[in-house]
Amino acid sequence: MNSLWFFEDVNLFGILCPHNFKEYKKTHQFNDFNKNDYVYFEDDSADKIYLISSGKIKIGYVTEEGDEIILAILSRGEIFGEKAILGEDKRNEFAQAIEDNTTVCPITSDLMIELLRENREFSLKIYKFIGFRFKKLERRLQLLLFKDTKTRLKEYVKEMAEDFGYKNQVSGDIVIKHPYTQKEIAALIGTSRPTLNILLNELKEEEYLNFNRKEIILRSS
Repeated sequence: MNSLWFFEDVNLFGILCPHNFKEYKKTHQFNDFNKNDYVYFEDDSADKIYLISSGKIKIGYVTEEGDEIILAILSRGEIFGEKAILGEDKRNEFAQAIEDNTTVCPITSDLMIELLRENREFSLKIYKFIGFRFKKLERRLQLLLFKDTKTRLKEYVKEMAEDFGYKNQVSGDIVIKHPYTQKEIAALIGTSRPTLNILLNELKEEEYLNFNRKEIILRSS
């Protein structure tokens, strides 16, 4: 299943962004962030959700030992802070821009609920998406806690194949055109960039995959 499946069927900004609603347009504004700026911190009030207009946002938390755990890296067209419409009072994660010129559209939880009431079909898709994201995050945490680094990488490549991959009809290989840098992939599987590069080359030698800067090819055999 594609984690962005519903965006292919529905124009997210056309339905949700308050700029598209006459009664909200004059009072609503986008928020701009530079690299390393925080949108919110852990324990901040959970009173908004956000749509990403440009740039990238990483979602994570800091352990009691001070280690940073990255749960997701999101880009244009994706939402975050969605637990605000599920009754969460405070954030249990942080959201941070990882690119300059990152722009997000904030929507208060009250306004979001009002907009969702006006579009039953989309509201069903939003809640289904939220449930699917929770399952993905739970799976990610299980991998980080219980699997070795090479297994985490292989599992994450499979996840990217679901999100960004397509099958080459000639070779049968899965071509994954993803939006992540090697540094971002390393953060998502809880390792360093040099270790990631070593593992990618090992998997290449094993003919499990091939890769370049923006593409991973998952071998069919």
